Parts: sequence; C-alpha cells; structure tokens
Amino acid sequence: MSTDVSSNADGGPPRGAPAIPGPAEPAATRTAPTTPPKMSRESVTIIVTLLVATFVVILNETIMNVALQRLMVDLNIDAPTVQWLSTGFMLTMAVVIPTTGFILQRLTTRAVFLLAMGLFSGGTLLAALAPGFEVLLLARIVQAGGTAIMLPLLMTTILTLVPLERRGAVMGNVSIAISVAPALGPTVSGLILQNFSWRFMFVFVLPIALAALAIGAKYLTNIGETEKTRLDGLSVVLTVPAFGGLVYGLSQIGGGQAGSRTPAVLALAVGVVALAAFVLRQLKLQKTDGPLLDLRAFTFRMFTVSVLLLVVAMIALFGAVILLPLYLQEIRGLKSLATGLVLLPGGLAMGLLGPFIGRVFDKVGPLPLTVTGSVMMVLSLWQFSMLDAGSPVGWIIALHVTLSLGLALVFTPAFTTGLNPLPPHLYSHGSAIMSTLQQVAGAAGTALLVSIYAFVAESSGMVAGMQAAFLTAAVIALAAVVLSTMMRKTAGAVQPASH
Repeated sequence: MSTDVSSNADGGPPRGAPAIPGPAEPAATRTAPTTPPKMSRESVTIIVTLLVATFVVILNETIMNVALQRLMVDLNIDAPTVQWLSTGFMLTMAVVIPTTGFILQRLTTRAVFLLAMGLFSGGTLLAALAPGFEVLLLARIVQAGGTAIMLPLLMTTILTLVPLERRGAVMGNVSIAISVAPALGPTVSGLILQNFSWRFMFVFVLPIALAALAIGAKYLTNIGETEKTRLDGLSVVLTVPAFGGLVYGLSQIGGGQAGSRTPAVLALAVGVVALAAFVLRQLKLQKTDGPLLDLRAFTFRMFTVSVLLLVVAMIALFGAVILLPLYLQEIRGLKSLATGLVLLPGGLAMGLLGPFIGRVFDKVGPLPLTVTGSVMMVLSLWQFSMLDAGSPVGWIIALHVTLSLGLALVFTPAFTTGLNPLPPHLYSHGSAIMSTLQQVAGAAGTALLVSIYAFVAESSGMVAGMQAAFLTAAVIALAAVVLSTMMRKTAGAVQPASH
C-alpha cells in the first residue's frame, strides 16, 4: 500500500501516482466523455438502500428532542436526567465514529450494514418496550452505535462506486438524508405526541428500519476488499476521553448553570489532553500503516479546506436548530407541533434541492456554489439577530429557508470536493474524520451560542439574548465566506495499481 498521500496545491492526486494525460492542465479543461459513465443497477440498488437506512437513523436522532418534556412527566424524572437521552446518544456517536475507518476496512460492506442496522433496529425495539428511564437510555446508546456507522458507510460506498463525473449529483441525494430527516423529526414527533404515547415515536421508526435491514440483507453485495488491519487498543481507549470528553464538556457548558459547570470544564480539559494524545498516537501508527484514524487525509489541501468549511457550516446549522425552537417556543409561545411546522419548509428546501445542486456542482465546480451559499448564511443569520417578540412568522420562515438553501449550497460541494482527491485506502478514514468533526462542531456551536443566549438573557431579557447569539453565529459564518473562496475543483485520485 502506498503511504505517500501528499497532495498538490489544488488538492489533486498524490505525488507519485501514475501519470495521466496532460498533468499540468486544470481538471476542468481535460477532455472528458460527452456522457458521464452510467452506474450499474447493482450500484444504484446499494446506494439507494444505504440512503434509506441513513435517512431513518438521522430522523431518529432528532425525533426525541420534542419529547423530552413529555418523558419527564411520564417517567417521573427531572430535566438534567432526561437530558441524558440526548447527551448519551451524542456521546456514543462521538466515540464510535472515529473507529468507523477501521471497521469499514476490516469488515465487508454487507457485514458493516447488517451490524449498523441490526444495532439500530434492536435499540429501537428496546426503546419501544422500555419499562423505565434506565432501559430507555440503554436503548438510545445501542441506537447511536448503529447510527454512527451509517453515514461513513454511505460516504465510503459512494466514493467507491460512483464515477467522479457523477459524484456531485449523488452526494446531492445524500443531503436529502442529512437535511430533510432532521427537519421532519420535530414535526413527526409533534404529530405523534399530540395523538399517541411517546413509545409510538419508536414504533413509527421500527418498521422502516426493519424494512431497510431486510432489503439490505437480500440485495446488498460487498464492494471493495477488506484489509487485515490491526486494531490498536490504546487508540480505541483514547477515543472515549478525547471525543467523548470534548462533546460532553461542550454540551454541558452550553446548557448548564454557572455554578454547575466545573465538571463540564474538567471534561473539556481531559478531552483536549486526550485528543492531543490520540493525534500523536495516530501519527506514530501511520509509520506502520496501522492508525485507527488515518490523519494523512489532511495532507490534501482541498480535504482540509472542505473540513474547515463544514465545521463552520455545522456551527451555523446547529445554531439555527437550537436557537430557533427556543425563540419560537420561549418568546413567541408556539407549541412543539407549530414549531416543527415553521421549521419544515427550510429543511425540505435544503434536502430537495440537494440533487439539483449536486448536478450543478458537477458542471461548474465548488467555487460559485460555496461563495453564494456562505454569503446567504451570513445574511440570514444577521437578519435573525434582528428578530424581536413581534416579528412576523412568515418572515421567520423566509429567513430559515434562505439559511437552509445557503447551507445546501455549502454542504454538497464541501463533501464532494473534500473527499474526491483521497486515494481509495483513505476513503473510509476521510469519511470518519468528516463525521467526527461534524459531531464536535455541532456540540461546540450549541455550547457557545446557548451560553451567549443564557448570559445575555439573564441581564437583558430573552430577546436580547437571542439576538446576541444569532449575531455571534453570523460573525462565525464570515469564516465560511473566506474558506469558500479557497475551494477549487478536484480531479480525483488515480488508483495505484497496488490497490
């Protein structure tokens, strides 16, 4: 296996790769077939199956948020306790995702899918039957284990099966799962809770999960080849305090009271130290081709720029996901179902336009899309910072749709541009790195913006707190504008003969 994965300035193929015609020419000017190569029916079946499964597991991730108040009453628990249903899920995701690079290399595609959906379906069934909080928390942790594996599996499979000329369009379809599912979550749970017990949130999801599992078990075939990589026990141990400590510390600092933040600060400090140890361990293991998470993906310039852009975009996205419901419910007095309906158009627009944005990306590259999208992010977040207790709901919906479209213009090009130049042996690691940093960025964004909201609201009122938090998000989003100007179309890695 080749270990030299350093890239050229444009994030193109690694030096030392086999020569290709016209290496000095930009990728966009090379002669390409008039019609991109078609995908086989088998490849389409595999990707559609994984898309459906990913949609279900991401929908489940947000469906619980609206139900926490009901669960406090039904299970007779307090707010800090019920919050562990979300925190525990997030922590499990943060710890499992860094190991997916190893899992995807060691196990077959079919085995990884059955493991992921088996865990998710089993956890969903357990949650539906849970007699109390402890079993429900265990069920959420089992669900999270399956959820953590699905998105890196989907990304790696797309990189393996989809021709470079079609990756933008297919990655655009991924945005349906990533964007529409979270948008539908609050609306679906609001409808269910208005008419049924909280258990029906899981009863609703279970048949879809089992159907995806059955279809995958019947039609999914193995792609690529497994590698006899060795699992480094110390790296696995370090993921728990590193990524778990970071996500837990950030989430608790954002939501906790001023006097109760000491444990969160300690967790954050432990997380930073453990993360440094984890990185040093991976750098050492890279010399023997045995890292748990191969950081050589960062030697590709476009991968690094794309990851940074995604991190900023995730902070903006989670700001909207957390702050807008707070504004609508605490300041405007809307019920959970009405809140979900207000947020629904933006999520649908973001997801349904994804395939179109992907096709445009295949033709024009990332630069015009990411610049436009990041500017839309900044403008919409800035306008959110001017909302008050009397702002029209229609205007709020319009701003949320604008923000969602801006994020869609950023996400698809960033995913595709970042992963395109990686050689095959870094596909799974690149996908895992992106997914891990999205979790950490989401936690960081939530912590920062909720802390600002709480701090300002304490002295100046909730409206002022909300305005300050959204203004902070708009300032952070300015970094996305700068990063988006650095985006360039990547040619894709040439697969060495040794692979």
